[in-house]
Amino acid sequence: MNTLLLTAVSESPKVHLTSQTRIIAAVLALAFMGLVLELIRRDKLQERFSVVWFVAGLGMLVGAAFPGLLTLVADAMGVRDTNVALFSIVLFFLLGLALNFSVTMSRQAAQITRLAQERALEKAGTQARSGENGSKAKSESFES
Repeated sequence: MNTLLLTAVSESPKVHLTSQTRIIAAVLALAFMGLVLELIRRDKLQERFSVVWFVAGLGMLVGAAFPGLLTLVADAMGVRDTNVALFSIVLFFLLGLALNFSVTMSRQAAQITRLAQERALEKAGTQARSGENGSKAKSESFES
């Protein structure tokens, strides 16, 4: 019993995907990439953000076509289980994406603040000029 358990543990983990599963994964990856392209076409997604999602779709397509690559990645990461390697890759991808969006939001918030301040200064300048013109017209009418 112990030798059976030891041989099961000592075997390297392999990714077992049936051809049907690989085809479904490839179709889903292609559909995802098609969705990204459609969002770009409809101007719902900017090109600079679409690159990240398109690369993610390519990664899914490569993973479906070559499932053995995940074993190589798991070995390179020093993990025994390919599920842990896949989860780690996806986690780091999502963390990087969240950081990228946070930086973008911070930059846009600063830009919005600057634009609002510029607009307020322009509005105050316009009101001051219209106030000066109105007071000049009133003083001229009183002089006559």
